[in-house]
Amino acid sequence: MLEAAGRLASKGKAPTIAEVAEAADISRRTAYRYFPTQEQLLTEVGLEHTRPEIAAALAKAASKPDPEVAFDIVVQAMQRAAFRNEALLGTMLQLSLDRRLGRASPGGPVRGTRRVEWIEAALAPLRPQLNKKKFARLVSALTLCVGIEAVVALRDIRALASEESIEVSRWTARALIRAAMEPRV
Repeated sequence: MLEAAGRLASKGKAPTIAEVAEAADISRRTAYRYFPTQEQLLTEVGLEHTRPEIAAALAKAASKPDPEVAFDIVVQAMQRAAFRNEALLGTMLQLSLDRRLGRASPGGPVRGTRRVEWIEAALAPLRPQLNKKKFARLVSALTLCVGIEAVVALRDIRALASEESIEVSRWTARALIRAAMEPRV
């Protein structure tokens, strides 16, 4: 199902569960059992396409003693994955905005917490060096420079090419980590 949904969504459409069921050659009933809403299906599709690369980057980052170097590996992986899966992640972003603005049916959150989990995992070595509030603030700040939202801002507002956008995300992440390590911040 996720593969069929990914093929349809990569064409820039938000496929319905019925369309995905047909493309996957399964019954609608089965499709709805796994994904009760279109939002849940498309969110999972978008994230599933990025998960293996991010997991590999997190494993590589865990072997680096310098937190800036470690997080840089994760930033690059997240942003490259975001550019490669821009249509899928853009669909997920659109659904999230539609729900928040009341243009879609209310319900549970469309967006998951994987990005936060990935950032926290990459920053785990810093956790003992920062108090709880500073660590939480750093994680929150870093969510601004990675993911589809950063891609949209840097491409659409700043008109940056993908590689330049990734470099800006990397620079921003390094600056935020350094700022968090300052005793006065």
